[in-house]
Amino acid sequence: MFEEAQLYAPVTRSGEGDVTVHLSDNHPGAVDEDYRARRNALAALAIEWQPGTPPPIAPYTDAEHEVWRIVCAELHGLHERLACATYLDGKELLRLPEDRIPQLVEVNELLKPLTGFRYVPAAGLVPLLDFYGSLADGVFHSTQYVRHHSVPLYTPEPDVLHEVFGHGNCLAHERFAALYRLAGEAVRRVQTPTALEFVSKVFWFSLEFGVVREQGEVRTYGAGLLSSFGEIQQVAHADLRPLDISRMGVQTYDITHYQPLLFCAEGFNQVEDVVGAFFAAADDDLVSRLMHDVAAPA
Repeated sequence: MFEEAQLYAPVTRSGEGDVTVHLSDNHPGAVDEDYRARRNALAALAIEWQPGTPPPIAPYTDAEHEVWRIVCAELHGLHERLACATYLDGKELLRLPEDRIPQLVEVNELLKPLTGFRYVPAAGLVPLLDFYGSLADGVFHSTQYVRHHSVPLYTPEPDVLHEVFGHGNCLAHERFAALYRLAGEAVRRVQTPTALEFVSKVFWFSLEFGVVREQGEVRTYGAGLLSSFGEIQQVAHADLRPLDISRMGVQTYDITHYQPLLFCAEGFNQVEDVVGAFFAAADDDLVSRLMHDVAAPA
């Protein structure tokens, strides 16, 4: 099981059809029965969704819309200072509402004329091959639940803010969208679990937690950073390494802490030239050669 799987609370369905999201004991909403009921209901919507139909409408509460508003407001200024230019261009193109949570069907309508990407609902963890492979078709699996209102600037798991406000603004720009599609094609091309994990780690250290230098300053292009109020500000304290696909693909990471090591590109062109070229050529033989180029994770 790859580390990404630990980000998502397990979701089960009983023989009677009841859907349950199993939050960990230390989850902010663990003892909030109303929140747990909301999570179960939203997960059920995703499970009952049928491919080929529009994403289900999530009946968000005023409290959930307020969480979205707070987070977007706090991230707005941070993005202006710390996000890369390509992400800011995508954000301007997409123009997501920041005073309420947009429905996935609404986001799809905004994305369609820009890059053709579309969202489909996910109850929780999507198998890596399905999640990444779908990117090749311009499909992004997204949760619809919202982090707990008691800590709006923190979430222990990817929620709709991460999936839509983080990744969505990337998917609105054709340069980003091309990289996502190449990543999906790479995942479909590789055959072994080892190669799949390698590709997923390159994705993690680039499109989730990547940074670039622009005009002498370090800026963020990874959606995991761009959607996290706390982590985007920790980039200044990270150990920044040059782009190195061999090391990115074997580098271990701890999802429960801010990332202490990040790989920094010298401009977004280098992301396309290095990361994009890897995704475009990745197969089991290439991954095997790259893994032999580095004896152990940095």
